Amino acid sequence: MKILVGIILLVHAFIHLLGFFKAFQIGKIRQLQLEISKPLGFLWLFCTLLFLYVLYLYFLDKSWWPFFALAAVIISQSLIILAWHDAKYGSVLNLVILLISLPALGSFYFQKKTEKEVTRLVQLDETSTEVSAELEENTQLPEIVRKWLRNSGVRDNPEVAFVRLRQQGRMKIKPDADWMPFQAIQYFNVKAHSFIWTARVNSGSPVYFDGRDKLINGEGEMLIKLLSLFPVVNEYNNDKIDSGAMQRFLAEICWFPTAALSNQISWEALNGNAARADLEIYGKKVSGIFNFSEDGELLSFQAERFYGGEQDAKEETWHIEMLDFKEFSGYRIPNKCRITWKLAEGDFTWLELEIMEVDYNSGEFYPN
Repeated sequence: MKILVGIILLVHAFIHLLGFFKAFQIGKIRQLQLEISKPLGFLWLFCTLLFLYVLYLYFLDKSWWPFFALAAVIISQSLIILAWHDAKYGSVLNLVILLISLPALGSFYFQKKTEKEVTRLVQLDETSTEVSAELEENTQLPEIVRKWLRNSGVRDNPEVAFVRLRQQGRMKIKPDADWMPFQAIQYFNVKAHSFIWTARVNSGSPVYFDGRDKLINGEGEMLIKLLSLFPVVNEYNNDKIDSGAMQRFLAEICWFPTAALSNQISWEALNGNAARADLEIYGKKVSGIFNFSEDGELLSFQAERFYGGEQDAKEETWHIEMLDFKEFSGYRIPNKCRITWKLAEGDFTWLELEIMEVDYNSGEFYPN
């Protein structure tokens, strides 16, 4: 796809060179019958150079390339209109370049919006000023949770305040749909119990989706845009989305397990090797159940979560299975997970993910 776009830009650039040659009578340009003045000839040359610059930025993956592409298309189309009889078919290439540039422009603004939100995330006030107690001093922890935290490296590593991580995997939007690969970046302010998650989901064609989930001060938001331009889902100011985002944060403390000692999370031992965790943020409360092996290995997380944010959405069982573990900076965490909705009509496994990279106590952006 990238090579094809490059060829289109290159061909279109050199087509404009014909206008310059025609104006200065360089060779016989039979494709252009109308006379072109020398001032306009320089504009045709400028357009050639502008499209070549767009090509250069495009292959360097510079995020601002679509701005120059749109400027080149505007100038090019103006020249085509002036020589419409001879150059009208160049409008087709301009249209193609426009259709490629607009989603890239939407992606640029989507990224800038995310960067502003991450900046705000890092600056959030803490909802808990300190952990409730050190691991060995915390008498409220069920013994199975204590085993898990020891296994995870909590005793031997510093408390985590910020996290950034990269994910990849695949997802489905409904049970009978095809799997779609995705790549995602997630930022956490652990002490403020907040996160921002952004993902690019490919549908197996030029069509793609940009998604963003976030939890800030106990309020969740979900945004999905087709081609970075057209909102497909835009949910906020919704109690069901809020609780779902909080339950997601609670489940994901397995990636930064010192958060289990927070004052905002309380624990209760259950039968077998299970423990219930309750998370409370600004008066809002959610819960979930962590299941462990006899040795304190985290096996799964389960909660009753709203299946969507619609007014008639009902709570369904949301199940996360931990498939594999890996050590990052001294913390042993689940790096592969499978997420399933357990519905009345049958299980719907909708997401499988792998953690590729984790940075603890870093509030900086990942480079584009």
